[in-house]
Amino acid sequence: MSVSQPVKIDFVSDVACPWCAIGLAALQQAMASIGDDLQVELHFQPFELNPQMPPEGEDVTEHLTRKYGITAGQAAQNGEAIRARGQALGFTFDMARRDRVYNTFDAHRLLHWAETLGPSEQLALKQALLRAYFSEGKNVSSTATLLRVVESVGLDAVRARQILDTDELAEQVRAQQRHYQQQGISAVPSVIFNDRHLIQGGQPVELFEQALRQLSGIPAPAT
Repeated sequence: MSVSQPVKIDFVSDVACPWCAIGLAALQQAMASIGDDLQVELHFQPFELNPQMPPEGEDVTEHLTRKYGITAGQAAQNGEAIRARGQALGFTFDMARRDRVYNTFDAHRLLHWAETLGPSEQLALKQALLRAYFSEGKNVSSTATLLRVVESVGLDAVRARQILDTDELAEQVRAQQRHYQQQGISAVPSVIFNDRHLIQGGQPVELFEQALRQLSGIPAPAT
């Protein structure tokens, strides 16, 4: 029996990106479908959709209509399509509660810190941040919200506050952002396999599973 090859995944995304939540859910379903033989090294890398967003944020409909040149009705239609895709993957989008768009730089600093603790810690924090914003409508630029999310996944809120109260890890996050921008990443999610294969967008589970099987050498089960 051949041993599967480990697969490194850099998931470049923002916690304020709905398609990132969909892409992550699809990727995780693909991983689960393949099973325990799959060896994955998953890293979440920073990308800010709205780096210039002020602390108070912006109304989500005003933001979407201005940024993408669409009507409020089109924004609502797009939101419903996103909600349905999320529901099919087991992720809840509550569009009525998510009424503002926020800056996410501090969230990325905490994700960078969580990665130093371990992959499961970073994954748990990433998922909790996505739920806080999209399912609960929380302000993910707020220190109080971020500390509650940190505590909810069992991480050290005292250490997290130390980071948030200073500029700690800011340059590391900016360096990572620059790195992926220099690699040509301008939209998210951008899912990079083994530093060379790229899948972008909230793609179907089947596409992620196909890529993972090809790279790991794990064949599809016989039908």
